[in-house]
Amino acid sequence: MVNNFSIDVKNLNKHFGDQHVVKDFSLQIDRGEIHGFLGPNGSGKTTSIRMMCGLLTPDSGSGHCLGMDIFTQRDQIKRRIGYMTQHFSLWGNLTIRENLFFISRLYSLEQPKALVERTLSELGLLSRQHQLVKVLSGGWKQRMALAACLLHKPSVLFLDEPTAGVDPKARREFWQTLHRLSDEGISILVSTHYMDEAERCHKIAYLSSGNLLARGSIQSIIQAQNLTTLKISGSGLTVLENRLQRFDAIEQTVIFGSSLFATGRDEEKLKAVLAQVIPAEYEIQRVKTTLEDAFACLMKNDNEKSLS
Repeated sequence: MVNNFSIDVKNLNKHFGDQHVVKDFSLQIDRGEIHGFLGPNGSGKTTSIRMMCGLLTPDSGSGHCLGMDIFTQRDQIKRRIGYMTQHFSLWGNLTIRENLFFISRLYSLEQPKALVERTLSELGLLSRQHQLVKVLSGGWKQRMALAACLLHKPSVLFLDEPTAGVDPKARREFWQTLHRLSDEGISILVSTHYMDEAERCHKIAYLSSGNLLARGSIQSIIQAQNLTTLKISGSGLTVLENRLQRFDAIEQTVIFGSSLFATGRDEEKLKAVLAQVIPAEYEIQRVKTTLEDAFACLMKNDNEKSLS
């Protein structure tokens, strides 16, 4: 395998007409690693995923998936990976079992009956196996789509916003399954908008307007932003937030319940602003900067660069 990475792509670019949707994208994912892929809508995540798994040819760059070239060995790649699309795309008028049997024939898999039985059992689908897919809830559709991706025993999974619109219980169970698959050596690239899901990943990458702004472990990305966050507790926080937002030393503010969080890059300047604006009866304490804080600052700085 090239460089021992399951995925290793460098400087990928993709244009659609005049739009440069992915710009010099590079990423490496180790075997058994869960790699989160984050960014706003339209940032190029889906296009990047499709280039990495051989569904879309890059305009330039280089890369391998499972040691196979993403330009010249796309058909071989497709047989070794599982791809769960952003929108559910299986056959609604077939049952779960019938869908899996049909997919097993598409892949010409050996012993399809035993394979389908095992997959239904491992994904907890036996109790619903005879239901038509079109009547399933979002959580069951999600589980069924993952079963379809795993039927041919892929070595890499590409999951494009798999938990969008799914309830918290189903999301938690889904992530328990992903970590089990990771322990079995399957590499997983999963795009998500949920910060709690990003924090479940071994590493993450953040894309904005086709540019890869950050990648690495959660802690390394937070530390790279060099931010200080102070928590202000009390009432009437909206008025205080409006006042704080006028100062350059304040990178961002956010209210959660009865607490206002203010974040800045210069701790002394941040404290000076709060001493000037926040009345003495409010409690102020330093807290850990979150991944969401770091991403918000990344987005703000990227937007400012694009406007300058």
